Amino acid sequence: MNNVDILIKGLESLGMGIDAEKLEKLIAFKDILLDWNEKINLTSITDEKEIYIKHLIDSVTCLSSGMIKAGDKVIDIGTGAGFPGMVIKILRDDISMTLLDSLNKRVIYLEDAAKRLALNQVDIIHGRAEEFGVKQGYRESFDIVLSRAVASLNVLAEYCVPYVKTGGYFLCQKGPSYKEELEEAAKAVEILGGSLERVEEYRLPYSDITHYILVIKKIKNTPTKYPRKPGKPAASPIK
Repeated sequence: MNNVDILIKGLESLGMGIDAEKLEKLIAFKDILLDWNEKINLTSITDEKEIYIKHLIDSVTCLSSGMIKAGDKVIDIGTGAGFPGMVIKILRDDISMTLLDSLNKRVIYLEDAAKRLALNQVDIIHGRAEEFGVKQGYRESFDIVLSRAVASLNVLAEYCVPYVKTGGYFLCQKGPSYKEELEEAAKAVEILGGSLERVEEYRLPYSDITHYILVIKKIKNTPTKYPRKPGKPAASPIK
């Protein structure tokens, strides 16, 4: 089985059928990533098969949850090389996607990728989560907030939950240590207005990797004191 077949079959195993145009864009995105990776450090994974499994297919698990609906306003906090946000946008042109990252050179790369892939309704922002989480138009303005492996959950919750509108969801991708993180972050999630609804488990196709999505629902407004100033959540997590 060649690598493209692995990508197609992997997506199908997660309930995500794909047409030729979207497949072409996913492959093009992989090429853009590798091209830019020679100039700036975007990923340590450079093998094509590994990129398809550990970056592209892994990103699609957020769609398998069925939480993202047509017309949703979605933001990926600390998107890095564009995972999961860019992949989800390629596959779902019926949503608006905001990509937020604190490193300007990654933002320039993402802008180039979005342009070359002819993606519409993509807003790419250079800034820190704590800064935009207090701004009108961003605070409590998104149906879905995504984040993948940016920080421990007690810190990540303060970065992300303020962006979620009441009734919306924070989908947090985590590894096997998620149970310990949930215990440490329980108080923070509650204070910020969130409530853990469920945990979804995914075995990545063609690998021995198991990942988890923590589905956190926003049940009440985030107190105005959160998020705190840049650096404060990481230095002194909510307890």
